[in-house]
Amino acid sequence: QLRRLEGLKTIGVTTNGINLARLLPQLQKAGLSAINISLDTLVPAKFEFIVRRKGFYKVMEGIHKAIELGYSPVKVNCVVMRGLNEDELLDFVILTKGLPLDVRFIEYMPFDGNKWNFKKMVSYKEMLDTIRQQWPELEKLPEEESSTAKAFKIPGSQGQVSFITSMSEHFCGTCNRLRITADGNLKVCLFGNSEVSLRDHLRAGASEQELLRIIRAAVGRKKRQHAELFLMFQDSPPANLSISSRDPFHVQGLRPRVSFSSQMATLWNGRGVPQTPPIAQQRLGSGFPQRHYTSHTDSDANSKCLSPGSQAPATPSGPPSTSEQLSHVDSEGRAAMVDVGRKPDTERVAVASAVVLLGPVAFKLVQQNQLKKGDALVVAQLAGVQAAKLTSQLIPLCHHVALSHVQVRLELDSTRHAVVIQASCRARGPTGVEMEALTSAAVAALTLYDMCKAVSRDIVLGEIKLISKTGGQRGDFHRA
Repeated sequence: QLRRLEGLKTIGVTTNGINLARLLPQLQKAGLSAINISLDTLVPAKFEFIVRRKGFYKVMEGIHKAIELGYSPVKVNCVVMRGLNEDELLDFVILTKGLPLDVRFIEYMPFDGNKWNFKKMVSYKEMLDTIRQQWPELEKLPEEESSTAKAFKIPGSQGQVSFITSMSEHFCGTCNRLRITADGNLKVCLFGNSEVSLRDHLRAGASEQELLRIIRAAVGRKKRQHAELFLMFQDSPPANLSISSRDPFHVQGLRPRVSFSSQMATLWNGRGVPQTPPIAQQRLGSGFPQRHYTSHTDSDANSKCLSPGSQAPATPSGPPSTSEQLSHVDSEGRAAMVDVGRKPDTERVAVASAVVLLGPVAFKLVQQNQLKKGDALVVAQLAGVQAAKLTSQLIPLCHHVALSHVQVRLELDSTRHAVVIQASCRARGPTGVEMEALTSAAVAALTLYDMCKAVSRDIVLGEIKLISKTGGQRGDFHRA
């Protein structure tokens, strides 16, 4: 059906290649015309370490099957990481001498949590120098218009090598790629996190002109280079663009911020809501958080602190930390955001916890990492980190906080068949990070439930509570 669409020139697929040899003949008959295969190593044992499954030889079989069926070139994408596979550069290049491949070396994006970490990044120039030491005759090929890759070839080779310099030499200004995700979101940049939901507009009955207007506005918001996009990963929200109703393709620029009370007044006065849904903005820390899973049977300090039904009193330190008045309500009883503009910036730390009672069956599967959905502890840990960053978007009157550190620890408690979650957040600013820590622990617990619900619906989530907080005018808090 796709190849019958008027104006469609190419249908491509990006794949890990494990099932490619089996599926490709049918895909070719259906109209598939281009193939990208992700392959970061040529060492079978290392492949299994990276992918967490066997299948290297199946991928190579898929590559040869694609060549056999006439695909030329077959693109092979390799993300080069220092300490992992940078020593295989020349091996990948050798493949191009006898096979019609386009091996594309992609610069690793050096994110570790919220901080830059260049230790794993190998730049385009460093890769090129390494290859030229072995093949000084390597020649540069002409670049296609709007190409995202710099192509080179060893004279006499059947294939070529390319470099996608997403970090060291930006190509955003000439890139013409648009992507639609499986859930109907439009992405104008593969390395950005901004998405526009076309699905919601289509379901709402948007006309073709309205869709064009939305797409044009999204393209207008595209950054000139990644350096500006990376600010999003450091908790600086991207600017919102408003679309003029008079000119469908005119971008008016920055939209002034509207206070929460004004938005609430608009809703309660019955003036309606904006016709265009807000753009979903994901804030994902692209680093991989460290694992802190331990299994214990004795009741240590943490298990005592987190034991079921415990009603341990809070131990405040410093001045009284509570107030008889609600801080998020104005004099007329309406919701109001607290103004923290005049508060001094101080170091803020908060720790929260949650407990998920899985039951014996689900606990054993989690402990042995045998769930069909995958590693539940890793997924829950990532969800907790992500939730901390998104707290201000989930809790209406919560301030946005530039977090300097988030850590989510999950501990298996075999005596209760439970997972004990502890989330800690750190920031320097005028407001605390208790909500970030609590949200992180709660979402990690919910994610564990989602990962295990196929096994048991009798899972209990509970004991979501603040363990401690430090910093701020109201003093420190430590739960005994």
